[in-house]
Amino acid sequence: MHILIGLGNPGPKYANTRHNLGFMAIDSLAESSVWKSECRAETQKVQIAGKDILLVKPQTFMNLSGECVQALMAFYKVKPENLLVFSDDINLACGKMRIRPNGSAGGQNGLKNIIEHIGQNFARVRIGAGKVPEHWELINWVLSPISKEDKPLCDDAISKVKELCQVYLTKGVDMAQNLFNG
Repeated sequence: MHILIGLGNPGPKYANTRHNLGFMAIDSLAESSVWKSECRAETQKVQIAGKDILLVKPQTFMNLSGECVQALMAFYKVKPENLLVFSDDINLACGKMRIRPNGSAGGQNGLKNIIEHIGQNFARVRIGAGKVPEHWELINWVLSPISKEDKPLCDDAISKVKELCQVYLTKGVDMAQNLFNG
């Protein structure tokens, strides 16, 4: 089994914000609107590329995402190598994605918390949230709704998530990097 995790904040207040691009990625893979509640997360089992996948949206808020990730990995006996995490990235332009086999948190607090709980040996996909505009505070930017100018760019990136996952699951992270890093 593989676990695909989208980082975000729960609740309608945050639904269409830049910080919830990870949730949007996972929602694009969901096969129904029915989610199960377990380990402080919403989960749904699907098949992608013939593989069993657990889709996960932590309900712990961004900065505590590692708690539910660690619990789900233990419950399902999944190794970090079978984990793929989707998060927003303010260092990437809207519409851009970057997949990596491992690495640092790069300033993303959800990734930082996961690393604190399970280490760095998991793949991640960063989805561009756009750079923080001058005179904006970081927290206000990532928690702001995606603007009408940026929405088509973000939607385009999200529309590529399923294909990215199919390549990642069948041909590996290197091939996914070659095709989707932009």
